Amino acid sequence: MKGFSRDKGSFRDPGGFIYSRDGNVYRQINISSRDDFDYLMDSGLYQDLVERNLIVEHEEVDIAPFDKSTSYKVIQPTKLPFIFYPYEWCFSQYQRAALATLEIQNKALDYGMTLKDASAYNIQFVNNDPVLIDTLSFEIYKEGSPWEGYQQFCKHFFAPLLLMSYRDVRLNTLLRGFIDGIPLEIASSLLPAKTRFNFSILAHIHLHAKAQERYKGGGEEGDQVGEVSKLGLRKEGIYSIVDSLERQIKKLTYQINDTSWGDYCSFHNYSEDAYLQKMMLVETFIQQAKPTIVWDFGANTGDFSRLASRKGITTISFDIDPAAVEQGYLKSVGDNDSNIHHAIIDLFNPSPNLGWSNVERKSLVDRGPTDLLLALALIHHLAIANNLPLYMVSSFFSELTEWLVIEFVPKKDSQTKILLSSRRDIFNDYTIENFEEVFSKDFSVIEKAQIEGTERTLYLMKKIVK
Repeated sequence: MKGFSRDKGSFRDPGGFIYSRDGNVYRQINISSRDDFDYLMDSGLYQDLVERNLIVEHEEVDIAPFDKSTSYKVIQPTKLPFIFYPYEWCFSQYQRAALATLEIQNKALDYGMTLKDASAYNIQFVNNDPVLIDTLSFEIYKEGSPWEGYQQFCKHFFAPLLLMSYRDVRLNTLLRGFIDGIPLEIASSLLPAKTRFNFSILAHIHLHAKAQERYKGGGEEGDQVGEVSKLGLRKEGIYSIVDSLERQIKKLTYQINDTSWGDYCSFHNYSEDAYLQKMMLVETFIQQAKPTIVWDFGANTGDFSRLASRKGITTISFDIDPAAVEQGYLKSVGDNDSNIHHAIIDLFNPSPNLGWSNVERKSLVDRGPTDLLLALALIHHLAIANNLPLYMVSSFFSELTEWLVIEFVPKKDSQTKILLSSRRDIFNDYTIENFEEVFSKDFSVIEKAQIEGTERTLYLMKKIVK
């Protein structure tokens, strides 16, 4: 259909889907969801969730639907600055997203509705707070029915959080392999034996996993609530299930292991004056570029990202280290910095296209481009730690951005020496002269400045239109 484009990842719910027109995003509500949608709006539940900042706002619009034969209404949700996936969240983001989902389920029950979907992919972060983006996740509750989203919640939220807390905070990346949630039998096998003495974990993971196995090939898949069904299928029983999950999730913490970058600001090799000069230069370059959106690769806790976000610029702060992202996210929440967003990204292995036909979840590249890319104290990690040729770095960055602020860190720098201390130096072309020559094929140098007291050079570059 001319001018229309259906979101390739929006196909699982027969009640409606996302589509775009002229750069705007819309959701078609199908006739099959009319009763549930009307009840959501008329009962007061939607407005209550909006006031609690738990659901993305929308407005009904008089615009042609994507499919007239099935359409009931069209709504336009508030446009999000960036789509994040659960395997890119730090621990606190994951924990808050889980608790928000449980709070939404309880409020839905209060109004006579329930969440039929409890997918982690239905949660996004707006102003650093978790909000539900799927307006069609609700259905009218029928007394005596189990919580249909319970099993999904355990796979998408409870199991990943437990593995992050009890084993390793990086285990949420398992969701890249298990796009429909971590199988409970795998979570059960990976969790330590002591978790079997915790009633909530025993019931919602270990016994739930056994129930799923027992009901394979017969009965309801996973028995919906597994052994927890003993709590009853009345509304009070669902409240009890939610309360049990909520109390356990609130208790979860994770141990920050030794990390190279989570404590970066306390051991970087800049003097105080050099660090301040770098901050001033980056801020000046941002002002020259006048971006509306900034991506910061290797952002650590986000100090330089905030130079943009505090100017009201939408800023995405990426780092590979979960501890650094955790600290950065909590600082942004504490500072009420609504323009900065944090995500865990391994730049050498960024999030790929996933799901059905490789289009259901978008790659990092497909969620771009950005106006300005910050790549500070990063190039030596890509080129030396990961053997990435400079021309590939330049080409990749040129796919993503119009403006680039990049810092060249030479071999004589102490941090580069650390990278080379345990390996043979095979990087004959890693010189500032070759760096400039290679990047000149994709970018023009607008500004260049050496950071005083260091061997490092900071560049403002602009993409060459070919």
